[in-house]
Amino acid sequence: MGKIAKEVALLLGWLLTLASPSFAGSSQKVFAFAREYSETLPPIGFVEFCQRSPKNCQPDGARARRIAMTGEKWLLVRMVNAFVNGAIAPVTDETLYGTAEYWTIPTDAGDCEDVVLLKKKVLTSKGIPEEALRITVVLDEHGEGHAVLTLTAAAGDYILDNRRNDIRSWGDTGYTMLKRQSAQDPRKWVSLEPARPGSAIAGTASK
Repeated sequence: MGKIAKEVALLLGWLLTLASPSFAGSSQKVFAFAREYSETLPPIGFVEFCQRSPKNCQPDGARARRIAMTGEKWLLVRMVNAFVNGAIAPVTDETLYGTAEYWTIPTDAGDCEDVVLLKKKVLTSKGIPEEALRITVVLDEHGEGHAVLTLTAAAGDYILDNRRNDIRSWGDTGYTMLKRQSAQDPRKWVSLEPARPGSAIAGTASK
């Protein structure tokens, strides 16, 4: 193989890596879907955000579905995730607004909830269906609350996180899932089975 052909092959391999979610660092079997089991209360910060910005919280009437992801769509999602992570400086609500909890779509600084709102807005504007993009609340590896965006694809649930640019399966994050938006109505939230990879209930697809 000539030098140019080798360089092209390496470039194509790199682009394919960008277009696909990462499973690096996991030695456990990763199950595809997080399990929903009951309706629950939304975070108070989200409720107040919807009161201030109702147009960002309206159901669009679309039927709940899991979208088929192409390489082009993965590349879009990966690029938006990385771009927003780099564009929004991590600053607490206390510092920005003088309150412990204030959800808003940021311009240059914000916390994890703000970053999630911006990613959802951008991806929706680029053609990713809103019902496939669900704000999700988790406990991180330190047992602290954290917000991420779940992409519900046909192949599984994938997490967009402001703490990393690679996109991982929900079971490969090290987080404990707590709750997320309903696919039928973004104003409603459902509880998630707080299962880790390897447990029997983790492999049950959400309904």
